[in-house]
Amino acid sequence: MAIKRLTKEDHPLSFGVFSPVGHVVVAFADDASAGAAARALRETGFEDEDILQYSAHEESEEMSRMLDGISGAAGFGHEVCLMRQYKALADEGCGWLVVYAPDKAHCEKVVATARQHGAMLAEKYGRLVIEDLL
Repeated sequence: MAIKRLTKEDHPLSFGVFSPVGHVVVAFADDASAGAAARALRETGFEDEDILQYSAHEESEEMSRMLDGISGAAGFGHEVCLMRQYKALADEGCGWLVVYAPDKAHCEKVVATARQHGAMLAEKYGRLVIEDLL
């Protein structure tokens, strides 16, 4: 089954929680750092549709909306803990990228760029596992 790129209008959920399989979620200290990293990723060959940038405000609102819709049974999983962490970081002003990285080579480029721009976290969403990349 092919992994499709996300859009801001289409956020995949699994059992009611955020599950962007084939993507890396990256947090930066601020929106400007996220923007600089997005530009750098484009310079390494990523296309515009591969990179979704979220301001701290957008990420906070999106995570609030999704967290409000989670069922009680899903409320204790690792994915939900990450969503709460994303919300807290966004509330502190962190900027965000969600980058389509369907294979190891793409992930390595994302991680290298994330490090160069001071990323605070990078999480690779696979079908069965979420991998901490930083």
